[in-house]
Amino acid sequence: MTGIEESKRLRAVAEQASQLMREPLLEAFRSNMAVDYKVDLHDVVTRHDKESELAIRDFILRAVPDSTVLGEEDGASGEGRVKWYVDPIDGTSNFARGFAFWCVSIGAAVDNEIVAGAVYDPVADMMFSADLTGAWLNGEPLRSRAIPDERHATLITGYPVERDFRLDGREQALGNFGQLVETFSTLRRPGSGALSLCHVAAGWVDASAGFGSNPWDVAAAVLILKQAGGSYHPLTLGKVDADTPDFICPGYVALGEGADYPTLMRVARGISDSRDAARAKRPRDAA
Repeated sequence: MTGIEESKRLRAVAEQASQLMREPLLEAFRSNMAVDYKVDLHDVVTRHDKESELAIRDFILRAVPDSTVLGEEDGASGEGRVKWYVDPIDGTSNFARGFAFWCVSIGAAVDNEIVAGAVYDPVADMMFSADLTGAWLNGEPLRSRAIPDERHATLITGYPVERDFRLDGREQALGNFGQLVETFSTLRRPGSGALSLCHVAAGWVDASAGFGSNPWDVAAAVLILKQAGGSYHPLTLGKVDADTPDFICPGYVALGEGADYPTLMRVARGISDSRDAARAKRPRDAA
C-alpha cells in the first residue's frame, strides 16, 4: 500500500530524473547523429537513448534504493519494491530526425499500480506529472477536456503500421483506418505515445489510440491522464489476459473528459477482439 507522502516523493524523483539529461539531449537534437535499428527499420535507437537510460537508472537507484528500474534499452536493474518504467526517449524516430515531438517518460508502480510519474518534453520545457493527489503541467493543475462529438474531434493514433497489416490483414487494417479518417474532424500521427496521452490530459487533443505500446511508453502518462480527469481503456490485442494491469496492456484508447466516441471504441475493440480470437485458436491449432 502506497501512502500519499510516498507518492509525492516518488513524483519528485520522477520529475528530477526526467530532466537529468535535458542539456545533452537538446544539444544532440537536430545534430548529425548516428542511428541504429532494433527489431526492424521502424524501431530506431541512438546512443543518446542508452546514455540517458543509464543516467536515469543510476539516479533513481540512489534516490530510492528499494527500487527495480525497467528501461526500454537495458531491461531490469535492482530488486526493490518500487518498480520504475523508464523510456529515456519516447519518440526516438522524431528525436533522430529533428521533429520536436519526443519526451522522457518515467512512471513508478507499487504492486502493479502506478502511483507517480513524469513526462518531460525538453524542447518545449513542459513537465507533465502526477501522483495520487492530482496531475500538473509545470506545477499548475492539469485538467482534461474534450469535444463531446467525435465528428468535431481530433484523434492521435499511430495505426496502422506494417505490423498491423500483418496481424489484421492489409485490407482490414486500411478499412479500420478509413473509418477513423471519415469520422473524426482531424487525425494526427505524431509518434510519441507518452506525449500524445499528455496532450489528451491537457485538453489539446481529444483522444489518442495505440496498438503497439510497451509499459515504459505509457506508465507515467496513464496516471497523468486519469488524474487530469480523462479515461484510459486498455486493449489486450491477443497478447495478454483480460485481468492484466491497464498500463501493461499493449493497446489503449484514451479519451479526454467529456468525450463520447462510439466509432473509435467500436473500431478499437474490434481490432482487439479479432486478435484475441486469433490468440485463442493458436493453442488448439498447435495441438
